[in-house]
Amino acid sequence: MNLAGAAVELNELVKIMTDNPTIWIELGSHTDSRGKDSYNLTLSQKRAESAVQYIISKGIDKNRITAKGYGETQLVNKCANGINCSDEEH
Repeated sequence: MNLAGAAVELNELVKIMTDNPTIWIELGSHTDSRGKDSYNLTLSQKRAESAVQYIISKGIDKNRITAKGYGETQLVNKCANGINCSDEEH
């Protein structure tokens, strides 16, 4: 997803949270299995934190949202470490 697409989705989340002031969320981010496990975990955490900072910048209280990077620990395809997959499969 590009930055413009991410902003559209995050703005929708801001609206939901604004309309529902008693909810709080964990914003999770994931990666595919390419790259080292530790790198992917760090990358996903930074992505989640960046999204959370964007949401906070739109007026959502920081105590209502938590960033969690999952790296490649919850893959949605068969492309785990050591499995040969095409770019499309990833």
